Amino acid sequence: MEQGWIEHPTILRGREIDLLPLEATHFEELYQAASDKRLWELIPTNCADSEIFRKTYAAALAHRENGTQYPFIIYHKATGRIIGSTRYFEIFPADKKLEIGWSWVITEYWGTGVNLECKLLLLTHCFEVLKARRVQLKTDQHNWRSRKAIEKIGGYFEGILRKDKIKADGTSRSAAYYSILDEEWEAAREKILMQINKK
Repeated sequence: MEQGWIEHPTILRGREIDLLPLEATHFEELYQAASDKRLWELIPTNCADSEIFRKTYAAALAHRENGTQYPFIIYHKATGRIIGSTRYFEIFPADKKLEIGWSWVITEYWGTGVNLECKLLLLTHCFEVLKARRVQLKTDQHNWRSRKAIEKIGGYFEGILRKDKIKADGTSRSAAYYSILDEEWEAAREKILMQINKK
């Protein structure tokens, strides 16, 4: 079955992790991973709240049906656990562009090679299978850990979109926007592989 630009099911297999299509049957285990409030401190949607989590991830499945999002779980092969989630969204097939986001892993895997491998799998699929011309990434203006991670994989800083989202506590979030273009992919890929090989 094909939903717009991205075939379903799309499974991206790596060395340490696999990215598997999100299904409703994953919700219980995924929520257990998502229930740590630290994961959502700089994210507008607090998915540590079970009701918000279920609404958000049910909506992701609905968006997959209309071709505007493609959500994945991050499956850790050695432990057989779901350790996070990520997705494609802001999908515009006519312009050959999309965004990678809603990416998180449990704190146990912060600073490991998991995020790098996740991005390598997603970006490889974008540029080498979908033939994307632009892949966008964004994060909270003040999320320096995330911004540094995006820059380390070759993300080009484009600027700050001020007061882009209203967070759960009512305050505004300004977003730092980054992109990788098709002609930049080879260099970005080499940067990611160099870092993975050091882990």
